[in-house]
Amino acid sequence: MEDIRDLIPRDKLDFERVEQLKNQPLENLRLILPELLKWLQDGNWPISKPIEDILIEFEHELLPYIREILESEDVAWKYFVLNGLARKLSNDILKELEPHLRRIITTPTNDEETEEIDEIAIELLERL
Repeated sequence: MEDIRDLIPRDKLDFERVEQLKNQPLENLRLILPELLKWLQDGNWPISKPIEDILIEFEHELLPYIREILESEDVAWKYFVLNGLARKLSNDILKELEPHLRRIITTPTNDEETEEIDEIAIELLERL
């Protein structure tokens, strides 16, 4: 097998590598989950949704990375992760994120309010 890192997309239109990633065994993809999550920083990037579809297979493994994103100051990344990937997560995984979602609801930053991330968090918690 070639180095799995060679399959990390190089730009927002790198559908060729995304297709190659789809054909990889899941155990290979585990090695590059953080790098793939970076492609969710802007949901307007063309490869963002296909990467999201790949990542959802790893919802348990993604938990620490999603927590890290929710604790970051990258409001756009929070928005796109919650509005996209998190909506596809199972309720069990959302339950694990509940403390972070409650923090966003009860004490949102100004940027989180401006981007309506608190409203997305409410919607996600209503599923539980």
